[in-house]
Amino acid sequence: MDIALYIAAFLAVAVGFAHSILGERYILSRLFRRDDLPKLFGSSEFTTRTLRFAWHITTIAWWGFSGLLIQLAQGAISTRGVAWVVAITFFATAIVTFAGSRAKHLAWPVFLVIGGVAFYAAVTN
Repeated sequence: MDIALYIAAFLAVAVGFAHSILGERYILSRLFRRDDLPKLFGSSEFTTRTLRFAWHITTIAWWGFSGLLIQLAQGAISTRGVAWVVAITFFATAIVTFAGSRAKHLAWPVFLVIGGVAFYAAVTN
């Protein structure tokens, strides 16, 4: 076990929380008060939702990296383990994108397929 990798994993989770919470409070909320946001699909609502879910899927990606760091720390990294982390990360990304855009953003099905293919790799390896 490598304590440095556990520390890195913990910090990746912590920075993810800070990024989402502080970004929502201090950046996104102030940005969304502006009257000059682009009006995609007829209103600024799609723009707002897209920026919000894109902001938060960064956090999900960092948490996925944290999962990989933990596997490295345990000396248990394998194709199956990496595939599980990738599958979970992309399934979560698909869910956030689907919900955040109300299924209007076309990235969610791609994220879902990536998660599904990674899941398949995890269970067949």
